Amino acid sequence: MAGEGGSKTADKEKPDPERVSRLDEGLSESVWLYAEVERAAVLIDAAEYFAAMHAAMLKAKHRIFLIGWDFDTRIHLAEGRHWWERGWKDKYPARLGSFIGWLVRHRPTLEVRILKWSFGVFKFVVRGSMWWDLMRWFRHRRIDFKFDSAHPTGCSHHQKIAVLDNRLAVCGGIDMTVKRWDTREHEEENELRKTPNGRAYEPWHDASMMMEGEIADALSELGRDRWVRAGGKALLPIQAREDSLWPEGLRADFENVEVGIARTRAEYRDWEEVREIEHLFVEHIKRAQKFIYAESQYFASRAICEALCERLHEEDPPEIVIVHPRNADGWLEQQAMDHARAELVRCIEEADDKGRFSIWNPVSGATPIYVHAKVMIVDDRIFRIGSANMNNRSMGLDSECDVFIDCDRKGNEHACDAIRDIRYSLLAEHCGVEESEVGQLLSRHGSMAAMIDHTITEDGRNLVRYHPPDLNDAEKAVAESGLLDPEDPDDMFEPFAKGGLFRKGSRLERMRDKFRRKNGK
Repeated sequence: MAGEGGSKTADKEKPDPERVSRLDEGLSESVWLYAEVERAAVLIDAAEYFAAMHAAMLKAKHRIFLIGWDFDTRIHLAEGRHWWERGWKDKYPARLGSFIGWLVRHRPTLEVRILKWSFGVFKFVVRGSMWWDLMRWFRHRRIDFKFDSAHPTGCSHHQKIAVLDNRLAVCGGIDMTVKRWDTREHEEENELRKTPNGRAYEPWHDASMMMEGEIADALSELGRDRWVRAGGKALLPIQAREDSLWPEGLRADFENVEVGIARTRAEYRDWEEVREIEHLFVEHIKRAQKFIYAESQYFASRAICEALCERLHEEDPPEIVIVHPRNADGWLEQQAMDHARAELVRCIEEADDKGRFSIWNPVSGATPIYVHAKVMIVDDRIFRIGSANMNNRSMGLDSECDVFIDCDRKGNEHACDAIRDIRYSLLAEHCGVEESEVGQLLSRHGSMAAMIDHTITEDGRNLVRYHPPDLNDAEKAVAESGLLDPEDPDDMFEPFAKGGLFRKGSRLERMRDKFRRKNGK
């Protein structure tokens, strides 16, 4: 919608064949490309993310490009700060829909492009005031809001990317939508943690990474290609700003590093399949020597679990710690993900002779904390973050984008301490301890799992061990088929065409059968 889809100069451009070729041909099976980053910060939980984006967008002059699974104009980026609380200097609105309109009115050279997954249009029925925002935007030629349906039936557009003036970029798990805002304290009750309709929601954990430098131009290229594929008119590339858009007061975790980009993309029309993220997961799991720490909304990927089982069969396997929510968000998601998780965890536990695997659910007091973050840390030498979950859809169906820092890349050797600090910070948040204590606690107890066990309290924030529940025959059948979480678009119509989760002759099938024989099932 809005203004015919682009600026007057942008409308005339046709896709550059050389650029399209680069998007279709990655550096390897697991990496699209590497790009330089002058500084980067991991934004943990949406209170920090929304505040940083609010500050950065105020500095944008040419283009704000927002790409997401969902987008809701009713949210407040400066949550809870009404106009009478913000002071006379803050003359801009905090509500996202009004803020974007204000920016375009006060920045004569600024354009705003927003790409959102098409299925979310049905949610607009209950987002009354969002319709009003879109109608107000319609008269602005420099604001364009577009729905992305460029994927096979049953797939989704799942990337979460923001690019500002081709100078600053964000990639991770956070969408600018409802039920995302929360602080790192994750209190059981927080009066600011409410939907625009005034309904309270439970604690929510998430993460994204803000980056400044060459990578913004690369992610802009990825986004502009997606925009055209989704039916938008071509957007001309813009010259990256030389001055900084970095939010004041935001501490950088990394400086002068090379960041890799990996994607998932289903085959569609003349668009070839890309499975870089799946290959990268397997590659990173194989490289682990000491440990893997991961956070994911789901744990249901056949390829990832096969790779973990293979490592756990070794004489001295790495420790593997997975943090994710107690249950998926929504009934259908629970049928698709929770049952598959139970079956896969049982298989992994059969392979885990050394007791090196554990999976945990975070809680705040008696209240579960929903995990939406997609993070993995390997040996404090690899840090990855993005939109991809540890489920089959993220490996082959949905459009995804992950970024990662690998200390084995030349010039990245200095990033290891920062990766360790991020792991310590996440463990501290989930276990309710001070970040400065984590190193000593790990040394004292010898592993992440032992540390977590010894920091559990009766109240406050804790990680609780997940134990797979027994499933009935119908639940097992759904889980094993992969019907609701397929690896390929065709599998949605022929769920057992490739054998489902437990393919014949696979390690997972052997572990499943071993468990059933041992337990008489």
